[in-house]
Amino acid sequence: MSGRPVRIAYVINSVEGGGAASPVPAVLGVLRGGGAEIAVFALTARDRRGEAAMRVAGFDVHVRDGGETDHGAALRWLDATLRDWAPTHVWTSLTRATLLGQIVGLRCGWPVVSWQHAAFLKPANRVLLRAMQRLSRLWVGDSTAVTRLTAERLGVPPERLVQWSIFRADPDALQAVPWRVGDTVRIGSLGRLHRVKGYDVLIDALALVATSTPYEMAIAGDGAERAALQARAAALGVTTVRFAGYAADPAAFVAGCHLYVQPSRSEGLCVAAHEAMQAGLPVVASAVGELPSSIVEGETGATVPPGDPVALAAALSALLADPARLAGMGQAGRARVLATFGPERFAATGLAILARMRAFARRGQAS
Repeated sequence: MSGRPVRIAYVINSVEGGGAASPVPAVLGVLRGGGAEIAVFALTARDRRGEAAMRVAGFDVHVRDGGETDHGAALRWLDATLRDWAPTHVWTSLTRATLLGQIVGLRCGWPVVSWQHAAFLKPANRVLLRAMQRLSRLWVGDSTAVTRLTAERLGVPPERLVQWSIFRADPDALQAVPWRVGDTVRIGSLGRLHRVKGYDVLIDALALVATSTPYEMAIAGDGAERAALQARAAALGVTTVRFAGYAADPAAFVAGCHLYVQPSRSEGLCVAAHEAMQAGLPVVASAVGELPSSIVEGETGATVPPGDPVALAAALSALLADPARLAGMGQAGRARVLATFGPERFAATGLAILARMRAFARRGQAS
């Protein structure tokens, strides 16, 4: 394989917007910059909101016309499509893509590299991934927290486990306009309307917030829980929350805020919260995943226990009591994110992984 160009089939669950799809162009751009040829293979479409950015970045995207539970059909499609494209390596993201990609990689003798993004795995998925973890020659955790969890719950040994934080900070990203006296404090949150994101907890917290400072809360995202969340807000008399729908431009959304909140029950790295810090916003977040490492208590924001509306309300009330502090805290968060997740470090980590992939023999041990 040493004389062949590296040709990576990047296999993902879907081309849904947000989540694990949003950083894909940046990740693949690093690998392409290191000389690899890459195409994306999605097992199902979902909303296809992530597809355009991949195509604009110049990547071929192959999307299967199928659902989320027809695993046999998905495996047959992936096997036939990858054999036709003839990769040298398979890179997988999320559980379904990983399990099917591992099977195809084993059949065809292609080394497999697998992302882990989620801090929470369904029990059945954890059992399956642990049983098949040896079929991936290299595992990549998207954050310190997820890398540690991958070692613990999947039993991946250190020599086959690396970390590549999935967020690449952009020094030129849009910046938030600081709060000024007389402004309504604009609080934002980005995420799917799903229980794991904790928006029910946020609504409960908003009902408890004690402040004389005018504020409004905008939640940008779609999902099956929208009607239930709206009903919950109405039942609690919460009139400060607005459901803004899917944000096609997350950078512009967070730049229009003064404060960001992430009430999730579970997270890995959490790209959205880091995008908010990059824009110069303080962040109030659940102490899950990478967030406690990124947020400096009282300096760049605050963390609270997940699922605790009383603690979340207290943190929001404290910041709303003195909104003049928000801009300075946001700038401290921005400096921290740029230092930790700068583009040079992001690229160097990806290129080091690509170098390991080049060293793989077709049927040997991980380098």
